[in-house]
Amino acid sequence: MKLVSVNTGMPREVQWHGRMVATGIFKEPVAGRVALRKLNLDGDRQADLSVHGGEYKAVYCYSLAHYDYWNKELRGQELPMGMFGENFTLDGGEDGLMEESVYLGDRFSVGTAEVTVTQPRLPFYKLGVRFGSDDMVKRFLASGRTGFYVAVVREGEVGAGDEMRVIAQEANAVAVSEITHLYVVKRYGEEEIRAIRRALRVEELPESWKEYFRERLRQAGAD
Repeated sequence: MKLVSVNTGMPREVQWHGRMVATGIFKEPVAGRVALRKLNLDGDRQADLSVHGGEYKAVYCYSLAHYDYWNKELRGQELPMGMFGENFTLDGGEDGLMEESVYLGDRFSVGTAEVTVTQPRLPFYKLGVRFGSDDMVKRFLASGRTGFYVAVVREGEVGAGDEMRVIAQEANAVAVSEITHLYVVKRYGEEEIRAIRRALRVEELPESWKEYFRERLRQAGAD
């Protein structure tokens, strides 16, 4: 994969449905090298740390190929890099949907830093704020084009044009797309139960996700 754009932004207040909302979803491409630290990139902050940011959501990654899809879906909508609130816009090459070919626990080198995949993105209402559309959250999740978050294993510097290379993979491989499916599917069969048990063994998956999946297993009588 190649890092085609590094995008940052500071929280701002915008009006939404008659009230002021603080959001850090407005990201813009930055030139040159940027320091990547444990919690975020230099020049980047989140407005609501209860749903964004933190060690397990230090950087949000989104596929450049998804822009082609959304250009067709959102005719007439301007879509500059960073439009989806991502910090890294990535070109995944010919691997198809990035969410299907990237796995929890995958470790990548990028620039002089190292990062590891922790979870997919679950869209929040502020994505709708960014697009000026209440139904964007539902459409985004239904598309399967969620992108994913990474934690910073080693701090360093990154910049547009850097290669993002896999340097280690988790033995209990669970694709980002599979985690999203397990989160939204109404009923678990044997296949889903096996996938959840693999996911629970992935160290990089945050405890909040693990507790959600443990509860779903209890509900399915498979704990």
